[in-house]
Amino acid sequence: MRIAAFTLIIGVTWTSMAAAQSPASAVVLTLQEAERRSLDLNPQIRAGQAAALAASETIRQARSAYFPTTFGSLTGAGAQDGTRIAAGGLNNPTILDRFAAGVAVSQLITDFGRTSNLVQGSTLVADSREKDVDARRADVLLQVDRAYFNALRAEAVLHVARQTVEARQLVADQIKALATSGLKSGLDLSFANVNLSEARLLLVQAENDLHASHASLSAVLGLDHAETYRLSEEPLPGPPSDDISPLLSRALRDRPDVVAQRLSVDASRRFADAERALWMPAISLVGAAGFTPYHQIGLNDRYSAAGVNLTVPVANGNLFSARHAEALFRAQSQDYVLRDLQNRVSRDVTVAWLDARAGYQRVDLANELVMQATSALDLAETRYNLGLSSIVELTQAQLNKTRADIEQASARYEYQARTAALRYQIGDLK
Repeated sequence: MRIAAFTLIIGVTWTSMAAAQSPASAVVLTLQEAERRSLDLNPQIRAGQAAALAASETIRQARSAYFPTTFGSLTGAGAQDGTRIAAGGLNNPTILDRFAAGVAVSQLITDFGRTSNLVQGSTLVADSREKDVDARRADVLLQVDRAYFNALRAEAVLHVARQTVEARQLVADQIKALATSGLKSGLDLSFANVNLSEARLLLVQAENDLHASHASLSAVLGLDHAETYRLSEEPLPGPPSDDISPLLSRALRDRPDVVAQRLSVDASRRFADAERALWMPAISLVGAAGFTPYHQIGLNDRYSAAGVNLTVPVANGNLFSARHAEALFRAQSQDYVLRDLQNRVSRDVTVAWLDARAGYQRVDLANELVMQATSALDLAETRYNLGLSSIVELTQAQLNKTRADIEQASARYEYQARTAALRYQIGDLK
């Protein structure tokens, strides 16, 4: 309870300090608002949505075989008396002078499952593309969360760097005054100035890291320029679950990339079934009707005909067999890809779970380290002021305190980022 309370106090302090140090013109941004902006503006998601819409049109393309095919014709012909087409085919038709217009209709009755398998396969592919969009959304949200917590960490480190510069500047000024009065040696002043220079170097690097983190955050939000934000603190998540089995089951069930690959496997199998149906006959109803306002003697003014057409494949150089075999091998390949993806997901979930558990433990240890380093620094300052220790002990205590503060900031925000990564791995980041 003492560590948790200390963490809360530190978090509130960092939030107030960050708000006080941020420019008045900076955009106030919460994690939820950052996620919403990224989903609205990120071009990766827009590209995935366009690909999903394109895939949905293939369903209509495959389903079009269920509907009649109708086309109109307008034909005029003139020929010499007794002209016939004598070459280029087994028939020997007579060409008659005429001008005619009409329509022809063809309606598929059945192709013994090929079209239905193509429609179902196209539907599965379209569903897979929708899951690809969900996977892209999860990727973008993970990038946003990481960039957000990295920016908060940079703000916290900058706050530590500024405090460090102020504290070491105060010590350096005190030792300089004492050295001028002959109460401290020049060596003490040199040590104090070295520590002050190190603190200033830390401040320069911290300021640069903060600007870089805001630029990264702006990029994942879909902006083409960097903006400065005033970020809101997020509550520290609770400890990860002790049992990883439910997390693995949820990941294999809900991860959008796993679901998308599973749909791709089913679509490949449907296509293989459709390719096998190429050997089946196709039955169609055909009809034609029209009129001939100008024609030779012997032709009627109108014409119409209807019939049933049965197409039976006999031989085509093993084309259909090769297409079916290719589809089967591709379906088998997709199945192995799914197995490999499931193995990698299990590994990634396990690693993310272990990282989150270690990160949670690191937060408590970092809080303890800060308290111990603070006590050690207070004791070292008291001993140095009383002349009971050297400047080396004081500078070492200052260094330990700075490292502890940075470690605390890193542990807090890295744990939040690791929690977001675990949510991503189990498919809970949507």
